[in-house]
Amino acid sequence: MDFLRTENLCINFGGVKAINDVSFEIGPSERLAIIGPNGAGKTTLFNLINGQLSASSGKIIYQGEDITKLPVHRRAQAGIMRSFQLVSLFMELSVMENALLSIYGNMPEKNQMLKSLYSYKEIVNAAEEALMTAGLYDVRNDSIKNIAYGAQRKLEICLSMACKPKLLMLDEPSNGLALSDSNKLVELIKELDRDTAIIMVAHDLDLVFKVAERIIVLFFGEIIADGTPEEIRSDEKVKEIYMGIEEDPNC
Repeated sequence: MDFLRTENLCINFGGVKAINDVSFEIGPSERLAIIGPNGAGKTTLFNLINGQLSASSGKIIYQGEDITKLPVHRRAQAGIMRSFQLVSLFMELSVMENALLSIYGNMPEKNQMLKSLYSYKEIVNAAEEALMTAGLYDVRNDSIKNIAYGAQRKLEICLSMACKPKLLMLDEPSNGLALSDSNKLVELIKELDRDTAIIMVAHDLDLVFKVAERIIVLFFGEIIADGTPEEIRSDEKVKEIYMGIEEDPNC
């Protein structure tokens, strides 16, 4: 059984087919990247899988169940977590407070509001472990706005993993990062638990080819290639459409 698959997935915006008949699958521990030029439909496809957009037609099957119409929070409860292109942390709160709130929101205790978060030992331990993984334990009492942007991105990913997702969706994880921070992010993603499948959307091809085990290429809402990094590198259609390399008519 496929861990997650889409079947003939489509979404229309007026007369425009943003995603057109997209079918693919991902295994339970696979690292999959979705790439393509601007406007190819990458983030739209992400939003369909995540539940932020509703499909016009087609299905999304997750662990054998049809989740096509399942709301975002129900997908999160089922183990699908997502990071966004822009940092979505609480800037005025401390690093530790962000960690506690993120983990608390995905725990059974989330509806019990009468006790301090620090009184839940399991949550505090998970938060401390996530901060140590991100290399941010020493700045746990600093507000988010006072730590570097690269550190904020690392924190988001580590907090997503601390919630023990079955599927982690990374939307442009290296967006806005300097090269040194992007390289650190590559190592962080490589070290993530193999019990979690990863789908990432990225323009950063260095990141993609270092991390992904399989790559899907979208073009005008359709899959034009699906294969290993080596197969995608050598695919002539990908070179022409995505890389901007045109065939020489004299050859």
